[in-house]
Amino acid sequence: MPEEGLKRYSPEEILQKIQDEIPQWEYEDGYICREINTKNWKETVMLFNAIAYLAESLWHHPDVELGFKRLKIKLMTHDVKAITDKDFNLAKLIERLISLSF
Repeated sequence: MPEEGLKRYSPEEILQKIQDEIPQWEYEDGYICREINTKNWKETVMLFNAIAYLAESLWHHPDVELGFKRLKIKLMTHDVKAITDKDFNLAKLIERLISLSF
């Protein structure tokens, strides 16, 4: 489903919103990204599953890299190939989830 009418943020706006709203995140290769270090594989998988469930409920799907004690989340609104409010909203919800998990 195309995401027509979504605000597409410029790199400068993205960096400012990250600084102001989600300072644990970075802007990298067209994505807003967050790397999370975990204690073990079980914690990595459980956190990934919770994030996947949240993302699916919002119909907004991140790119993900999994490792034994590492999870990297990369957000971009794929339909418009840009960072939009959908990405910032999901990032904030992921931060809330992380704060409850660790």
